[in-house]
Amino acid sequence: MSIKILDAVTAVILHQGRLLMVQRQPHLKSFAGYYAFPGGKVDAEDATAPAPQIRVEGLAAVIVTALIREVREEVSLDLAALHAEGAVLATHLLGEATTPAMGHARFRTHFVRVDLARAPALTPELGEIALAEWATPADWLARYASGGLLLAPPTLDAIAALAQNPEVTRLANFDDELLTGTQESLRSIEPLEGLHQILVPSNTLPPAMHTNAWLIGDSYRVLIDPSPANRTELTRLMALIDRFGIDEILLSHHHPDHRQFANELATHYGVPLAMSADTRKRIEAKQPGWFGELVLRIYEEGDVVTRWLGQPVRVVCVPGHDEGQLGLMPDSKAWFLVGDLIQGIGTVVISKPEGHMGRYFASLERVIALDPAVILPSHGQATGSTQRLKEVLKHRQLREASILALHRAGKTPEQMLPLLYAEIDPRLLPLAARNIEAHLEKLEEEGLLA
Repeated sequence: MSIKILDAVTAVILHQGRLLMVQRQPHLKSFAGYYAFPGGKVDAEDATAPAPQIRVEGLAAVIVTALIREVREEVSLDLAALHAEGAVLATHLLGEATTPAMGHARFRTHFVRVDLARAPALTPELGEIALAEWATPADWLARYASGGLLLAPPTLDAIAALAQNPEVTRLANFDDELLTGTQESLRSIEPLEGLHQILVPSNTLPPAMHTNAWLIGDSYRVLIDPSPANRTELTRLMALIDRFGIDEILLSHHHPDHRQFANELATHYGVPLAMSADTRKRIEAKQPGWFGELVLRIYEEGDVVTRWLGQPVRVVCVPGHDEGQLGLMPDSKAWFLVGDLIQGIGTVVISKPEGHMGRYFASLERVIALDPAVILPSHGQATGSTQRLKEVLKHRQLREASILALHRAGKTPEQMLPLLYAEIDPRLLPLAARNIEAHLEKLEEEGLLA
């Protein structure tokens, strides 16, 4: 199914060598916690607004109108008024970038450079923007290099280009092919310095279509959860691995959409296959002989897997969705790779025999208490802060309260299903039923069921 590509626009605003960036609020549905340039999608109202006085060569007036509106709404900076007083020194279309085909919406974003003679005071719109800051492109780049900025690929490209050449007015690397991948290899993005997110089409549960394969490590490179959907995608993944090289493959847990072809990849590259003892046991039980002659490495809580920006990256056990699920976190808590503890797309299924709702709640609470700066899920985007985990935990607590009330009203699990999941894709109803069962088992263990 093709996804319609919508227009968006963003303002790369500069004043006396300093670049304006905003941080998006952690509760937003997309690019939560990311640093970005002010901007947003082109709305229907932009087409009926009066033609703007500002002109950007190569850009339609409706997109310039959207640019002016978005900048005003997000940081209270009025580009139209600045232009009227002669404070807009120049505008240039830096380039366009199209988001990869990995979600239910795609945007072709037009990056517009705006040079200002003065920098008015900024007031972020706190519903969407957490903060707005000025710094030189070199300073922004240094913050990213230290692991302190969550960035989308074209934003990083723009900052790097401006740090190299402050006068740049066109970016040749803003290219659809670079952002969506080629037929020969998959696309790798780097939302945090040294963390490569490979968007691998996989045989996962809808609405998700990909399982993130994460490649981490300063010199000892660990590939986490490679799971290409078929041999065509396997070939494309290998073309990308060949560029980076790997020293180990790690499975966060035993589910097939996190390990398909992982045994073949480990054999091909001659590297160990690592996991928890529970994951090894479950794979052996389900697929005897799957490991073949591979060298296996078993990790436990606190073990060091590799190093990131010089820091040890340690194992943190996060059972619940899967009893043997492993998370990873550096000592600085700059990020936490949570596997399927949450889903960036869709919902987490807690199903016997490997799933346990009580331990799932406990794992969510543990990661929230650790308070890592960035959460890296197995499906969907990285997000800034633990906001998404808090939302998932609250949602599960409310769902459990509803299940308890329905049980006390005499409803069976079958009768609860259409009441609790009226809007769900019918294909997912059997999985939703498993979640109801897991909640009931937790409530029974806690002595709350009659």
